Parts: sequence; C-alpha cells; structure tokens
Amino acid sequence: MKFEYSFHWKKQKRFRPEITDDLIELCILNSDKLKDKEWPDAFNAISRIPPSGRILKVVYKSKSKVIKIITAFWLD
Repeated sequence: MKFEYSFHWKKQKRFRPEITDDLIELCILNSDKLKDKEWPDAFNAISRIPPSGRILKVVYKSKSKVIKIITAFWLD
C-alpha cells in the first residue's frame, strides 16, 4: 500500500511516533470504509491494534492506488 501524507499529518507525526505506517495499514485493512462527517470525500478507519489492544482511528482519502493520510490518533 502506497501512502501520501497531508501537511497536518506530517506535523502531527512528530508528536505520535508510536503510530507507524504498519499500524495505519493494519487499521485500514481491518476496518470498514466509513464516511467522514466533516469531509464528504474522506473516509475513517477504526480498528483495535492487537499487541497493545488500543483503538486507532485513521482519516484518509482514497485515490487510485495512493492513500492520502489526513490524520491518525488513538481513541483511548
């Protein structure tokens, strides 16, 4: 899976070093494609990450073969 990052995620990634690309990919693959309520062309992925048991939420836009990550954060 190929990722492209938004300016917001590039800035926030410094403060969330434990959220890696592997965890983002796992969350997107194991979640349903949910519509975002703020942006009509964005989707949400919410999934529990197995080793830690924490819940990760990823907001992304899906292009042809590239997924643009808008933001990702822990819900708990």
